Amino acid sequence: MSTLVDSAPGYRARHTLPLRVEAVRQLKRRRTLVMAGVLAALPLVLIAAFAIGGTPDGRESGRVTLIDTATASGANFAATCLFVSAGFLLVVPVALFHGDTVASEANWSSLRYLLAAPVPRTRLLWSKLAVALGFSAAAMVLLPLVALAAGSAAYGWGPLKLPTGGSLAAGDTVSRLALVVAFIFFSQLVTAGLAFWLSTKTDAPLGAVGGAVGLTIIGNVLDAVTALGSWRDALPAHWQFAWIDALQPQLEWSGMVKGAAVSVTYALVLFALAFRNFSRKDIVS
Repeated sequence: MSTLVDSAPGYRARHTLPLRVEAVRQLKRRRTLVMAGVLAALPLVLIAAFAIGGTPDGRESGRVTLIDTATASGANFAATCLFVSAGFLLVVPVALFHGDTVASEANWSSLRYLLAAPVPRTRLLWSKLAVALGFSAAAMVLLPLVALAAGSAAYGWGPLKLPTGGSLAAGDTVSRLALVVAFIFFSQLVTAGLAFWLSTKTDAPLGAVGGAVGLTIIGNVLDAVTALGSWRDALPAHWQFAWIDALQPQLEWSGMVKGAAVSVTYALVLFALAFRNFSRKDIVS
């Protein structure tokens, strides 16, 4: 069979399942549209909450946090939206786009037909992984973009007021927020790797997505156990808010570099396991 395929006129393995085709397929999925709607709606919900509940103020507790400065400017509001969503909400689209990608094909019994097209297994996985990463990055960008636009309309455009005192010039805020988004994306690669690996192990999309989210939550719980001491440094969850260092007068890189390195290391191992598992798996659905 492989000899006939290799010798078929015009057949090129690298031309099968183009990224554009896979991206359009995933874009038309209802879950993609729903997830985009949820992320775009969050800033509007927060603006309504601040309008109803009043301006946040941390003076009663004696400690001013990022949330307490949310209404200072559009940049502050965008940073607050990232702060309240980075721990869980942004985990969901990453797990969804990676965990649903292969398992859903198996669940629909269309995976074996894709491979019989013939699409090489490695090519199929690379296409799906690239599209999933692209959609995850788009989700990371969509939230702060909507928050920045909505926040600027509601609270005005101005410098980023820092909870520790002082502020960042308005011209520097966009680059700092872009750095924050980039770090959050890298920190979520562990969830992406978990979901993608589980997607090659099961025919149940919800199992892969739920498993990745559940394991991510377990990582957060373990990081809260201070008795683990320095062992927590090996947990990706330990560094998930290291991007706060980007919202300081003097940019501090060490925490973000360590966090990104830990996350990327875990992700590469998990992606490799996914490719290894899928290459040896009997496709019966």
